[in-house]
Amino acid sequence: MAKAAVLKDIERLEIEDRIIPSPGDHEILIRIKSCAICGTDIKVYHHGHKHIVFPRVTGHELSGIVEKIGKDVVGYKEGDRVAVAPAIPCGSCYYCRKGWQSMCDNLKAIGYHFDGGFAEYMIVPETAVKNGCVNKIPEGVSFDHAAIAEPLACVINGQQLSKVEMGDTVLILGAGPIGCLHAELAKNIGASKVILTDIVQQRLEMASFTGAITINSKEINLKEFLADITNGRMADRVIVAVGVPEAQEQSLELVAKRGSVNFFGGLPKESPFAKLNTNILHYGESFITGTHGSTPLHNKMALEFIASGRFQIERYISKKIPLEELEKGLKEVEERKAMKIIVNP
Repeated sequence: MAKAAVLKDIERLEIEDRIIPSPGDHEILIRIKSCAICGTDIKVYHHGHKHIVFPRVTGHELSGIVEKIGKDVVGYKEGDRVAVAPAIPCGSCYYCRKGWQSMCDNLKAIGYHFDGGFAEYMIVPETAVKNGCVNKIPEGVSFDHAAIAEPLACVINGQQLSKVEMGDTVLILGAGPIGCLHAELAKNIGASKVILTDIVQQRLEMASFTGAITINSKEINLKEFLADITNGRMADRVIVAVGVPEAQEQSLELVAKRGSVNFFGGLPKESPFAKLNTNILHYGESFITGTHGSTPLHNKMALEFIASGRFQIERYISKKIPLEELEKGLKEVEERKAMKIIVNP
């Protein structure tokens, strides 16, 4: 038997013993070592999700050890250290064939359609194995650090879509873990100025390790500040790493001509609209894009970035907890008392 944190219904989480599953011929059984708590896990806990049928084991930022492989699985062996990209493309739809796997028409996800990482064991389904979602962890990267590859993969996708380049001025709205990863990635790419903003001073203090210019936008006029440090040009790339309509609206006033804005943080489904001054786009010939996930290749790239030592991944991990404290951990992350909490089942 093995323990699993099972979400039986909205806000009804129970730790229960389950029989250790056996992998099918094309599946892999993973013994979970680390699974990070994500903001999406909190939303699912409170509100459920259209793709989740209860009961469900959630958790999608995960790493572990290959415990057993199906008889037809090739390329993996028992004992392999792996991270799993949770967004599973089908590999055959129009968008997958174009190479845009995050836009897959038949996208499935671990922690939503399949049981996730808040458990001692997890089955990686055939479609995930077949489409490259299981990536081996590079030597020297811990399981805890490998779990952070998933959010970093999404950030890599976002900056590719935003076309962040050397010499850019990059403005990031929101200094949570995603905002910090954006700041570090932009600096790695070669951005000349990276500005990280928030209205919560504690968040900005936690984010100081990124080396970005940190601004409390509640206390400083962000538009005036940005104009001053760029000689009026504003930011080449604006990344909205919070799900707040006002931040999306403000972002258009902060982007340079021919610059780009990325709506990285999604808005709540009950209020998904923002009022945008589209004349700014019209006259500035600026671009808006969005980012909602990543691909298995982005996950592999993220692991390699982490292995390179160019990200201070340990600074993202505020706390490590056992599976039995998951509900408490969800609350702490929701209250912004921590950057990332890692569950070690």
